[in-house]
Amino acid sequence: MPEMTSTLATLLAAGLFGYLLGSVPFGIVIARVFGLGDLRKIGSGNIGATNVLRTGNKLAAFLTLVLDSGKGAIAVLVVRAFATEDAVQLAGLAAFIGHCFPVWLRFKGGKGVATFLGTLIALAWPVGLAACGAWLIVAAIMRYSSLAALFAAGMSPVFAALLGQGAIFILCIALAALIYVRHWDNIRRLRAGTESKIGKKA
Repeated sequence: MPEMTSTLATLLAAGLFGYLLGSVPFGIVIARVFGLGDLRKIGSGNIGATNVLRTGNKLAAFLTLVLDSGKGAIAVLVVRAFATEDAVQLAGLAAFIGHCFPVWLRFKGGKGVATFLGTLIALAWPVGLAACGAWLIVAAIMRYSSLAALFAAGMSPVFAALLGQGAIFILCIALAALIYVRHWDNIRRLRAGTESKIGKKA
């Protein structure tokens, strides 16, 4: 963990900024802009890029992926410009929580994978890139986005330890735990063999 040096006011400001930024439901916005309908009534009902891809619109899915990952990255980079790493990590965590539990959608949000990866890349790019690589490898081989996310999240603390980024080790554990909680239904479907594969249309 980073040394706790920020004032309470700074921590509160960083957390609020990260949460509000993370709460922006870009998947829903992009789906409406592209005329794809209400994303919450399509496929899994999730507001993330994987569910946007189920509409068959790859550009919309790509934009959702970029914007959702950008939420975590921007939260980290903006707060890092004026605060120390304890506030920076809090902003990243808050952005992730904001995506999963957005106030604008009655706290029913996405599963946070893109925001998780964007946060890691901004916090410690070697760990972020390693997690992205893990996701890509599993997704390419197994064709399950959820399984790839679970593997990447579970490996993130290991990557942090191996790559000399011990300051984010605890945060990686916390984010990974939240991703596993958010993917509980996916885990059950994976075990039952009923999970949808990447690219399958709604």
